[in-house]
Formats: sequence, C-alpha cells, structure tokens
Amino acid sequence: MLIAKGVSKSYTTANGPLPILAKASIEVKRGESVAVMGPSGCGKSTLLYLLGALEPPTAGTITIDGTDPYTLDERAQATFRGKHIGFVFQDHLLLPQLSAIENVLVPTLVAPADTGMNGRADRLLDAVGLTPRRNHRPGELSGGERQRVAIARALIRSPSVLLCDEPTGNLDRTSADAVTDLLVALHREQQTVLVVVTHSPAVASRFDRRYELRDARLHPIA
Repeated sequence: MLIAKGVSKSYTTANGPLPILAKASIEVKRGESVAVMGPSGCGKSTLLYLLGALEPPTAGTITIDGTDPYTLDERAQATFRGKHIGFVFQDHLLLPQLSAIENVLVPTLVAPADTGMNGRADRLLDAVGLTPRRNHRPGELSGGERQRVAIARALIRSPSVLLCDEPTGNLDRTSADAVTDLLVALHREQQTVLVVVTHSPAVASRFDRRYELRDARLHPIA
C-alpha cells in the first residue's frame, strides 16, 4: 500500500519559496490504479519522484508497505527503492549496448541474492510480447517495443509499487494504446500499486481513479 499524508514540496528561489505541491494526500492499495493529470510543468513528475523515494518532501509523510523510506539512511533507502518500487519513464532509458533480455535484468545486478531472475525475465518478455526480440538491442526495436522492455524491466523484482511518468508521451496513438493496454493487463496480473502520470485523458480514463494536479494541489476527478 502507498500512503501519502499532507505531502508538500517547495523549492527556494531568488523570489522566495516556489510551491510545487501543497498538502497532498492519497492512498492506493495493491491492485488499485491511479492516474494523475495536469499540464506540463505543473509538478506531476515531482509528485512521482516524491512517491518513489527519489526526492524528499518538504512536509508530510509517505509510506510504502508500512515503511517511510525517508527515515532510512541513503544506502538502505536505495535498497528499499530497488526492491519495492518500479519506474517507467517517458524515455525508456534502456542501455543501447545491451539486448532486450539484458536490459530487463539490469535491476537484478544490484541484488545478487535474488534467484530465478533469468526465468522471470523470459516470462516478462513473453508477457509483453517480445520473446522473438529478446536478443535485439534497443536500436533494433520500435518506440513501443522499447517501452514494453522498460515495463518488463520495472517489474523484474516484483515491486509492490509501479510508478509511470508519461509512459506513452513519446509514442504514436497506436503504440500508446498498446502500451496502455499492457500496463492495465500487467497491473491486474501483478496486483501492484499503479500510479501513472499523464497529460492524456484517453490514457487516464483506463485507470481506477483520476486526479488533476493544479495550482500545487491534487484534486480528485469525479
């Protein structure tokens, strides 16, 4: 479960504090999905970084499966993040010199105690429809295929939380629909907490709940 209570974030500027997020609260259980909408520059990505233990809030608390990652030291926080949180970004961020299967396995390199990862990587590539492309490098894959590899990579360590930052933003409509279908299907199968940041109403409509980030505040959309 992901719980954010009264979370605020602001940055210090020459003109004083710049509020990005003000007293946001949200609770997402395993198996639930949430979309956060808003125009470019409104702070959607910042919200995702806060929820993903990448950047501490100015105020408020965030807990994942009962743990506040911001109470951990830097090393423990990185370990917690690698085990409990999967990320999918607008740019797939695949390593160009590695094959699809090798890219999926990258998160396991910091967790040698994990077992059975090769088999899980194969199963995930099969789930995203890329078994025939497992040995292809990113430059040999389409944009939609690269994003599917990125989704498989995000799920390799069975995270309880999956955070997606504009996962269809660089894709054409057909590829975007296919990636959204895949996210919905894998989310139901894996029973993760899923939070997707998007500017697309069509993408947002596919998820259980929707919010708009406006004027630094998180507003539920009926």
